[in-house]
Amino acid sequence: MNQTPSRDGWATPEPAESEPAPITAMLSSRLMVLANLLKRGAILRYKRLTGLSSVEFGLVASLGRRPPMSVARLAEAVGQDKGQISRALANLVSRKLIAKSANPNDSREVLISLTASGLTAHDAIVEGAQERNRRLLENLSAAEFDMLLRQVDQLTAIAAEMLEAEKNAR
Repeated sequence: MNQTPSRDGWATPEPAESEPAPITAMLSSRLMVLANLLKRGAILRYKRLTGLSSVEFGLVASLGRRPPMSVARLAEAVGQDKGQISRALANLVSRKLIAKSANPNDSREVLISLTASGLTAHDAIVEGAQERNRRLLENLSAAEFDMLLRQVDQLTAIAAEMLEAEKNAR
């Protein structure tokens, strides 16, 4: 690896052609690549299995076999605001995959639940996810899998702390 002077006077390593650029060698970059590959594969699979877009399958998966939930609670569960999911909900209603009803405790609030067809789509999503998960982890031993989960949980906690620090750094 060659050394090249940088603007601040420190010598920075110049990657050889076969080496990745330093940013792509970082763990966070590698995890983002992995997450993006998994997400893209999931989007293609669920589109093929159920005909749902990524937002729609996220909503169907989140509703699952739970009791009906409010639009606000569903938006929170999928990490989007109510406005972002309203079009997807309208599409799911028109396709008879979800049903809307008034909350018996608060008639101003709308509750969302899966219909029988929605439950069928949900089950296809779960089955596909389980198959993908098995394929992803099939070469790990039980001990390796347990260690991986502990490490991912640890990294997730640290990343959450880092996010909070960034939010408070304003």
